Amino acid sequence: MLKSIATKLAAGAVFIAAAAGSASATDKVTYQLDWLPGGDKAPIYVCIQKGFCADAGIEVSIEPGRGSSEAITKMATGSSDIGSAGMGALMAARATEKVPVTAVMSIFNKGPHAFYTLKGNGIETLTDVKGKTIATSPFTSSNVFLPLVLADNGMTEGDITLTKADPAALGPMLMTGNTDAIIAWMTDVTRYTAQRKEAGKEVIVLPWSAAGLDLYSASLVASDKFLTERPEVAKKFIAAFKKSVEFARENPKEAAEAVAAMVPELSAENVEGSLKDALVLVFNDVTEKDGLGALEAGRLKATWDRVSKAQGLDPASLDPESVVDRSFAGE
Repeated sequence: MLKSIATKLAAGAVFIAAAAGSASATDKVTYQLDWLPGGDKAPIYVCIQKGFCADAGIEVSIEPGRGSSEAITKMATGSSDIGSAGMGALMAARATEKVPVTAVMSIFNKGPHAFYTLKGNGIETLTDVKGKTIATSPFTSSNVFLPLVLADNGMTEGDITLTKADPAALGPMLMTGNTDAIIAWMTDVTRYTAQRKEAGKEVIVLPWSAAGLDLYSASLVASDKFLTERPEVAKKFIAAFKKSVEFARENPKEAAEAVAAMVPELSAENVEGSLKDALVLVFNDVTEKDGLGALEAGRLKATWDRVSKAQGLDPASLDPESVVDRSFAGE
């Protein structure tokens, strides 16, 4: 089932490339997704559908993605120019493999990780997960940070019973009482709220960012080759992308329709829900303090502190400032 959906969405990405190819722009840019199309990826579709990329003189094609590591590899090898990937994955790749990829703008300035539970399960705060059963997806990056957020709250993984299940099974497991809580992203609030309504239950969401897990997450990253050989194109693209992010915030319905127009397997209604969920990770108190897309030095260092600890890497193996270049976004 998932393979079928992924195949259809990948086909949608081919359509996107074809649609982009009809533009009259002159500079071609290949944008790399780090996961399947959806609400959190709306800005790049807005950039194409609303003409922000074309107005900047850029013709964009979109490549489908299957995770940050793959996205970073594609940019490192030059098959894609710029795209989205997790800051933690980029830092780990730079520390261990010196990949020629650099972050140029933050997208999520807060981590998306969270516990979801139901009212009546005895979990009102994060510390209440002690002694409870928790279900998670085998491949989510949240698993890397789980020991840290538990430690921040005086627990270890031994204090919970952790099971792993297919991502599509997490919601049903929670609604049917087969687990006390699940680990999922804040971008899925609308999905689980809909499942809650069907089950007649009340969902409680406990974001890890509210429990002290401060870090950058999804970021706009680019091939060093692209940045070196076509710096002016990179600057124009980033400006158009940032404009698209702001448009998506002000016009979520139109932004969702832009995604659905290019990926017909997705409904605009569902995309709008996940977009609104994702926007809280883009626009929040951190944005008010540092600005949209900023890569603030202190938060960057805090991100590396967390990533290196979570992945057992030597903190001295990477200067977090070496991973970013703020000049392309005009910081």
